[in-house]
Amino acid sequence: MPEPTTIQLRPSARTVFFVSDGTGITAETFGHSVLTQFELRFRQVRVPFIDTLDKAYDAVRKINESFEADGRRPIVFSTLVKAELSSVIRQSKGMHMDLIQTFVEPLEQELGVKSTHTIGRSHNIADSDEYKNRIEAINFSLAHDDGQSNKSLSTADVILVGVSRSGKTPTSLYLAMQYGVKAANYPLIPDDFERDRLPSGLLPYKNKIFGLSITPDRLSEVRNERRPGSKYASLENCRYEINEAEKMMRREGIRWMSSTAKSIEEIATTILQEIKSDKNSD
Repeated sequence: MPEPTTIQLRPSARTVFFVSDGTGITAETFGHSVLTQFELRFRQVRVPFIDTLDKAYDAVRKINESFEADGRRPIVFSTLVKAELSSVIRQSKGMHMDLIQTFVEPLEQELGVKSTHTIGRSHNIADSDEYKNRIEAINFSLAHDDGQSNKSLSTADVILVGVSRSGKTPTSLYLAMQYGVKAANYPLIPDDFERDRLPSGLLPYKNKIFGLSITPDRLSEVRNERRPGSKYASLENCRYEINEAEKMMRREGIRWMSSTAKSIEEIATTILQEIKSDKNSD
């Protein structure tokens, strides 16, 4: 008689709540950094703008409903500033991690002053120079996306080059939105490879250029999502373009990196380090 087969059931996702009196981006960003240390699946729920007691009790209801449905405590990352709101959330049936109190209380003791406990203070920057710089950088990046314009390239902080779909546009916009960096981007196309030189509009600004590359397999996969079955997306063409682009960047002395296994955050951080290094050497 054959032995019974044991079926390995994949564990269900653990529910995680990101609770905040603002957008929840800070709680979510920190929470993601922690959760990536565990090879488990997580169902993530952002609960933003919890700035009244009624909203706090409604958040508790959602957390408790998740507990009843899953049979396991949800994990709760909280960045609530007001103690009374945080106290309400702590009444829920979740495993609570208060990011504000974890850091604010020790700092109050160390600095010898009380925090302002102001809700949304980190986002109240509409009139600040930093906010205006970000808006200006976003407009610049949009105007200089995909080689649309050569105007004002002298004011660019960085000019990204690479073959089409190598990650230039999302990286440019991320740099603009998060750091106020004026990032233009230019595609390297077969005409450039035939001429065996960079686009003429970029030559005066070669010291600002940073290159992005990608593996041919991944590039073909990405391009096939946009134009399936085309020569543009064929593996052979992708190999040709990547080989020529990397050869050109090496010949021109352009710093570059592969975006294949990197997140936008990692790519942007590398570029920021390069920009900072350039400014320090001026």
